[in-house]
Amino acid sequence: MEVQPIIDALNVHLPAVMRWGGAVARRMRSFNIALDSKHSGSSNTDALTLADLTVQELLVSALRDCDPIFRRCRIEAEESTGDLAWFAKGGKFTLALDPIDGTKQYRDKTGNGYAVILTLRSVETVHYSLVYAPESGPCGGWMRACAGKVVCGSDDPARPAAAALDNLPPISLVGRSQSPKIYMIGFLNHGEDRARAVTAAGLEGVPADDCPGCLYELLATGEYGGSLIHSPNVYDFPAGLQIAREFGGDSIWVHNGQSVNFEELWLDERASMLRLPGIIATSPSRQILSTLASVARDWNPVRYAD
Repeated sequence: MEVQPIIDALNVHLPAVMRWGGAVARRMRSFNIALDSKHSGSSNTDALTLADLTVQELLVSALRDCDPIFRRCRIEAEESTGDLAWFAKGGKFTLALDPIDGTKQYRDKTGNGYAVILTLRSVETVHYSLVYAPESGPCGGWMRACAGKVVCGSDDPARPAAAALDNLPPISLVGRSQSPKIYMIGFLNHGEDRARAVTAAGLEGVPADDCPGCLYELLATGEYGGSLIHSPNVYDFPAGLQIAREFGGDSIWVHNGQSVNFEELWLDERASMLRLPGIIATSPSRQILSTLASVARDWNPVRYAD
């Protein structure tokens, strides 16, 4: 199976579905819908709401029904809802879903940077990323990365979702800003210390709770220069990896500087998540990658020290 027909089908069907999912999430946010089912010790990881489950059900159903090519892919979803059994058990390509990235912020109403995320990847790399942030600006915002092009901008509800997305101009490297801000998450009880170490190296370490908006919009526009993540999950992280690579950067393991792939995943049973091992730096800037690797190279790569 070739990747381009899958991308073509995603571009036709998923923008509308993600806009609908975002509308559901936006409406449900006005109710008390928090759930208590994850106990990993990380407040960002453990946040869960009924909206996560509902939006995922919608996304999985759309992938099941809209085009048979989607069922030929593997599927990895952050939650357990939806007819996941209809998708391939093996194969070259994997669809990954994060129905609400930023659930803690979403649940606690501390910001509007939450987003609905879908990515398509192989073992080697990420081929397609689509992010919809329902409350980014007055009408929501898009980020799409594929085929050597990254677009990011406001939604236009007067147009069909796919048309609104297609109307966004690609971001050019010429004149694109390069911020020293580095998004950091996954360091559990050491988060503040790790952020200070990154800042001392000449960048600006920003703990996840202090991020003002949707990370993938911020990475795409250059308002954030990269991320440093301990054992990132496979549901939202791939979008950042693709943004970095589309702009000539990379995601690397800090302990050896090698480019990230998806060969070795591990199941975090505390959080019920598939994760990549170790600490990973991501940036469109090779210089920032070098700095982050230098700072974090000797940090403990094991997520749970106990």
